[in-house]
Amino acid sequence: MDTGTGTRWLSDAEQRAWRTHLEVSKLLTYQLERDLQPFGLTINDYEILVNLSESPEHRMRMSDLAAATLQSKSRLSHQITRMERSGLVRRENCDEDKRGLFAVLTDHGWDTMREVAPHHVASVRRHFVDLLDTEDLAALQRSLSSVAEHLYQQRSRS
Repeated sequence: MDTGTGTRWLSDAEQRAWRTHLEVSKLLTYQLERDLQPFGLTINDYEILVNLSESPEHRMRMSDLAAATLQSKSRLSHQITRMERSGLVRRENCDEDKRGLFAVLTDHGWDTMREVAPHHVASVRRHFVDLLDTEDLAALQRSLSSVAEHLYQQRSRS
C-alpha cells in the first residue's frame, strides 16, 4: 500500500512476522507472570531478584538496577518499596556517594529466589524453549540479538 507518503509499508510476510512477535511477547509474558503468581511475585519482582542474586554481594546501585531492568528510576523506586514490604530486598546508603542507594537482596529474598527459580525455569522451558528445535532457537537468538543491539544503541543516545 502506498499512500504517497513515501512510507515503506510492511509486506504481508513482514506484517505476519511482526504481529506474531507482538502476540508471542504478550502471551509469553502473561503466562510467565501467571506461573509466578503462586509465589506472590510479578515478572518485574523476579527480574529484580535475578539481577540482585547475580550481582556481587547480592546488591546493585539503584541507578544500575533501573538500567538493567529497563525501568525508570521512579518506577523502580516504587517497585523496591513494595518488595521491601515483602522482606525481599532492602535499601542501603552508598558510602562513596551519599546520594546513591543500593538495593540489596535479603536472606528472605535469596531463599525466595532459590525456591522460585526452578519453577520459573520449568515455565520458560514449557512455554518457550522446548517448543523450538535447536536450530530454530539458535536462529531466533541470532536474529533478535541484532534487534536488541540496535535498540540498546538507540536507548544510549536518548
